[in-house]
Amino acid sequence: MKYALSALAGAAALAISLIVGPAMAQDGGIVVYNAQHESLTDAWVEGFTKETGIKVTVRHGGDSDFSNQIVAEGAASPADVFLTENSPAMVLVESAGLFAPVDAETLAQVPQEYQPSSGKWVGIAARSTVFVYNKTKLTAEQLPKSLLDLADPSWKGRWAASPSGADFQAIVSAVLQLKGEAATAGWLKAMKENFTAYKGNSTVMKAVNAGEVEGGVIYHYYYYGDQAKTGENSKNIGLHYFKNQDPGAFVSVSGGGVLASSKHPKEAQAFLKWVTGKGGQDVLKTGNSFEYAVGKGADSNPALVPLAELQAPKVDATTLNSKKVTDLMTAAGLL
Repeated sequence: MKYALSALAGAAALAISLIVGPAMAQDGGIVVYNAQHESLTDAWVEGFTKETGIKVTVRHGGDSDFSNQIVAEGAASPADVFLTENSPAMVLVESAGLFAPVDAETLAQVPQEYQPSSGKWVGIAARSTVFVYNKTKLTAEQLPKSLLDLADPSWKGRWAASPSGADFQAIVSAVLQLKGEAATAGWLKAMKENFTAYKGNSTVMKAVNAGEVEGGVIYHYYYYGDQAKTGENSKNIGLHYFKNQDPGAFVSVSGGGVLASSKHPKEAQAFLKWVTGKGGQDVLKTGNSFEYAVGKGADSNPALVPLAELQAPKVDATTLNSKKVTDLMTAAGLL
């Protein structure tokens, strides 16, 4: 679901050139392959262009689609910058050797836990895994203590997820890193028996709200975004944060990186620096994306549970294995 940002959204189209390909070299702009929410990136682009005068062309798409496209394009990619929702896509491009090192000044703006040790990309935002539940069907005492509890036969037919999306696959990648391949394969097999599949996190939330299922695994901002609008798709919903370093407390880092093949590396690095700096992170605080700000000293939207209180597990973003995850999910019959 793409939520419009109240701040900086009005004239976004004016800041985004729709010219692509070779023409970009003529006007000195940069091309961004964007797998983040369109409204969020459009607001970043508007703020950056307003401040620097550098034009930006945005191509919107999905995490896995763009990461695989960049790998296929290699050094011929027209992209200067790649932005994602979830970090496994960044790891795929990094593993192919296609990122340039991020400028040190940019890396210094983001805490170590929100960037890979390689310095080849950097965190730009974050989102927390949550269990949404229908408050008319479940009490706090009946909620699962761990994400892994949803594999228990007692949860058969009672919970939902969207396994085909990059969001859920990122969560599974955290389970894989934290619990190992055998445990993850077992959990996915049990999930196949227990859960109901929906397409999209917002659809999962709507199903829980309507009482079609008792609960579901999604990211937090779908709830907050709906609440900021009419609340009609979340009025019956409560949020359960697993905490305690549980795999279900996984915080997924959205990443940004500059392509080594960029024809405008200076401008591309400047864009990434702006997004991770005060201007870009303030968009997360004041807008309606409801994703977490990750810059040092940056405040997130005040409606959110603070990142420091989520008790997220420590996950090495550079080892999140999207291919292994999709292989395991396919073997379990989830994809």
